[in-house]
Amino acid sequence: MFLHGDLLLNDISWIHEIIQHYNNTETLYQAHIGPQGNWVMKYSMGLAVIYAPFFFIGHCITLLTDYPADGFSLPYQYALSYGYLLYIIIGIFLLRKVLLKFFNDKVTTIVLLIIIFGTNYFHVAIFSTAMPHGWLFTIFALILWLTMRWHETFRMKYAILLGVVMGLAILSRPTEIVCLLIPFLWGVKNKAGIKEKITLFKQYRKHVLAAGLAVFLIGLPQLIYWKLATGSFFYVSYQNPQEGLDLFTPHTLNVLFSFRKGWLVYTPIMIFALIGFYFLRKQYQTVLPSILVYFLFNLWLVSSWTTWWYAQSFSHRALVESYAVLALPLGSFIHHVLNRKVLQKTLFFVFAAMLMGLNFLQTWQMKEGILHGSSMTMAYYLAVFGKTSVTEEDKRLLLIHQPFSGEDKLENEEDYQKKLIGYFDYEEGKNSNYTKRFVHSGDYSFRMDKNQVYSPGLKMEFEDITDSYYAWIRTTVYVYPMHILKENPASLVIHFSHKGKAYKYKAIDFELKELKLNQWHKISVDYLTPEVRRTSDTLKVYVWLRGDKEIYIDDLEVVAFIPKE
Repeated sequence: MFLHGDLLLNDISWIHEIIQHYNNTETLYQAHIGPQGNWVMKYSMGLAVIYAPFFFIGHCITLLTDYPADGFSLPYQYALSYGYLLYIIIGIFLLRKVLLKFFNDKVTTIVLLIIIFGTNYFHVAIFSTAMPHGWLFTIFALILWLTMRWHETFRMKYAILLGVVMGLAILSRPTEIVCLLIPFLWGVKNKAGIKEKITLFKQYRKHVLAAGLAVFLIGLPQLIYWKLATGSFFYVSYQNPQEGLDLFTPHTLNVLFSFRKGWLVYTPIMIFALIGFYFLRKQYQTVLPSILVYFLFNLWLVSSWTTWWYAQSFSHRALVESYAVLALPLGSFIHHVLNRKVLQKTLFFVFAAMLMGLNFLQTWQMKEGILHGSSMTMAYYLAVFGKTSVTEEDKRLLLIHQPFSGEDKLENEEDYQKKLIGYFDYEEGKNSNYTKRFVHSGDYSFRMDKNQVYSPGLKMEFEDITDSYYAWIRTTVYVYPMHILKENPASLVIHFSHKGKAYKYKAIDFELKELKLNQWHKISVDYLTPEVRRTSDTLKVYVWLRGDKEIYIDDLEVVAFIPKE
């Protein structure tokens, strides 16, 4: 956007050229049309700020070479990758400094080895350089370090730096606002401790105000961008009604234990960190509330995202940044283990080594496409466990693929049960749009014109269609065009609706079909139901006249294909 001089994305033709040249995304889901008619970026600018130094290094290289200075060519890619690696190294270094404040070198080393090689942090650090989680791991290590330094010295510079770092975390992912809990509750061990902490903040109110101002100033560019792009300083940029925060219906059990993306299924070694909260309470009682409350609130927010599996990733990527914080209870657990008998220590380290080996294997499986990034099931997991290849029969055990392109086509009808969920023959209407003039079957059809641009159609909640997690919808309608369709366009429309807002919208435009005038034509389309936000979301099927001249329709039929058990 900066290089192309189009900050507000008034012309996205250059983006389509980039996508066509580099094939770096299937669709432009990263932006949407805003309230002022221009395109608005979906994601906040935190990562752009963090990677800016390396981006401009890559840009300088392109100016000295023959590579295109378009923001995506090889020098940019290498610069960002090396920058990401630098942030990873800094994060590990900072976390080591934090851990050494609590544990000896041996415990610290073991904790770092477990986090780096035994968790999905390994996958994020190596294969997910475009994601924010590796960088945020470093940010949280820095938040811990600065929190400790401020409480040790009560120096203004640490308060300001803490505000800057927390601002960057929130700018990268707004849900990281939970990071504020760490310094707020640091050192608090009971109700009396909360009063003491408030008194401390009052005593150092200038520090608190400085930190708050730093958070605000870091976020100010985002507010300015939203104001310019949308007319409002505050804007919800996630406009897809299919996804969002449903705080009162979190998917916590799925996040933790589902074979689709369960954290403790794919990163089981972190169970030791959860057990470690018990030992942290005994060893560092004043630290426990800060760490535990942060973890619980973060887990709640992560679980409340309706697409809780967070797309393509190994294990649960949205929890990776919290590993810097979970390193403390993990360290307490390791400290406890090292004080046990030799047999108990040996059993633990053998088991931990096996889990680390499993992490290496499954990271490789993920890279090779044996483990799927978003469609895993228990049956598929067990079928490919430990395998170095996968068969087509194995792949049938995955969740059904949801293509970004929206090009749905049901091919294996024998695997489904047919269920008629809607049929409109337009025989019982009582207004003038129900006509005998042109009829495909029966005595009546339905005339659409400028006064009736939407046809009667189907409205049905997902839970009334199927008990499965998906179904195929096949819609058929007969169309009788009276006028050239390019001048009088119309569409067969299918979509789901959440609180009145449409998602997975699919329209079959009649003008793109070769339909002759003054005769009936059958239009048929398959539609794969999306992963609905709620089972009460509504399927809607209807014909939309986008022109203003008459067109006739008849026999609108909607059939659901339900997966067989």
